[in-house]
Amino acid sequence: MSSYLGLSSIDIAVFVVYVLIIIGVGLFVSRNKKGQTKTTEDYFLAGKSLPWWAVGSSLIAANISAEQFIGMSGSGYSIGLAIASYEWMAALTLIIVGKYFLPVFINKGIYTIPEFVEQRFNKNLKTILAVFWIALYVFVNLTSVLYLGGLALQTILGIPLIYSILGLALFALVYSIYGGLSAVVWTDVIQVFFLIVGGLITTVMAVLYIGGADGLFGGLSRMAAAAPEHFTMILDQDNPQYMNLPGIAVLIGGLWVANLYYWGFNQYIIQRTLAAKSIGEAQKGIVFAAFLKLIVPFLVVIPGIAAYVITHDSALLAGLGDIGQTNIPSFAHADKAYPWLTQFLPIGLKGMVFAALAAAIVSSLASMLNSTATIFTMDIYKEYISPNSSDSQLVNVGRGSAIIALVIACVVAPMLGGIGQAFQYIQEYTGLVSPGILAVFLLGLFWHKTNSKGAIIGVLLSIPFALFLKFMPLNMPFLDQMMYTLLFTMAVIVLVSLGSATSSSDDKAIDLDPNMFKTDKMFNIGAYAILIILAVLYSVFW
Repeated sequence: MSSYLGLSSIDIAVFVVYVLIIIGVGLFVSRNKKGQTKTTEDYFLAGKSLPWWAVGSSLIAANISAEQFIGMSGSGYSIGLAIASYEWMAALTLIIVGKYFLPVFINKGIYTIPEFVEQRFNKNLKTILAVFWIALYVFVNLTSVLYLGGLALQTILGIPLIYSILGLALFALVYSIYGGLSAVVWTDVIQVFFLIVGGLITTVMAVLYIGGADGLFGGLSRMAAAAPEHFTMILDQDNPQYMNLPGIAVLIGGLWVANLYYWGFNQYIIQRTLAAKSIGEAQKGIVFAAFLKLIVPFLVVIPGIAAYVITHDSALLAGLGDIGQTNIPSFAHADKAYPWLTQFLPIGLKGMVFAALAAAIVSSLASMLNSTATIFTMDIYKEYISPNSSDSQLVNVGRGSAIIALVIACVVAPMLGGIGQAFQYIQEYTGLVSPGILAVFLLGLFWHKTNSKGAIIGVLLSIPFALFLKFMPLNMPFLDQMMYTLLFTMAVIVLVSLGSATSSSDDKAIDLDPNMFKTDKMFNIGAYAILIILAVLYSVFW
């Protein structure tokens, strides 16, 4: 069997079929109806036509990227199952977002999260947050996904990092820029299939190898016996990874800041729900996504733990032959864990897993590009540069801004080389911005006396305060830094709002009708089921 750069011809054929399917579907759904041109609603919100299963699938495809497959597997190698709290707590967070945040956003008929900020506060704060988000998406999210994806291709195929990054960028560009959110979402439905199947293949094959004659459950038992500290959800203070996941504070502290910000007020996530057919469809999609989040650790964290067990067992490592001795992951280079494991998959399956990795990367890239373009076009360009632009002009500006954002990310991405656990890097630097933004939204939604002056001063002071906690010799876990920054920002907003209150301070306050938060039976059943499953998981792995 001929091979090229680590893949057999069968593997290459599997991957090529995947690429053709994604590009074909993306271009098919991107086509204009006869005699019609794309409106901004068509391009940025998929015509508000998405059913629940497309919303849920797209939420997960946008979320699961190289950050999870590569970064979280690396953290699984270094930390263990405790890193799964990001995924399992996200399932609960999604329920909260679906019940309490989403109805308000859909009721307001918004395109972007900054647009909601203008409705609740003022144009100045909207612009500040729009610039924050564009910078965050381009310089942290897009660059990290491109870097981690490029690292995976470099490890698996031997392609130089820069060419890997450019190839992934071009792939995402081909099908997503022209079609907008419709192309992104409908290809996401296919991508999720590859993500789940590819992730399961890697997990099962790795655990079966460790188990040998004892099979899958024998492999899991052997892993738990060889690395018991890697199967603990709540880390003790003497654990070397405590600074990344500070014990019980993970459940009651800063992880809530990260999750509520990401799932509730993050444009490239919430944009899918805004494009649903109705509030009911959006909420059912969120429950579907929450169930999928429960299985993500078994797709990405368990392989990282398996790589740790194999590399620390001389017999298992020797059984892999010469190929197992190259690109071996370590605590200094934990993000090599997942790509390293894929080297040992059988012919054909390796192509499927490679397609899953590519699906994770390009679906997230496409989502981030579309949302970056949406914010720039609707909140910057239309607002300040050309208020009278037609829909077709705005769509073209969206396409152009997405291309520029991608070019910048391609230039910056190679500079991320040398970071040990990229997943933690992303969380930490996003965490400099997210607490302040979350404070503005929580108080803006649920406290009538919040005013624009308090929100602006609070969000502007949040970043220097976060940097103070980060760089002072306090030896404080970054999740704790996020929680303290949130509390500090909320206190500032409350004090300034009370101190600057006028008779018109509450003019833009949101009147929350309790009926707005009523959910149907399917949503409620799904929410209770998720709570029960989470209780079982944490009781087993506490």
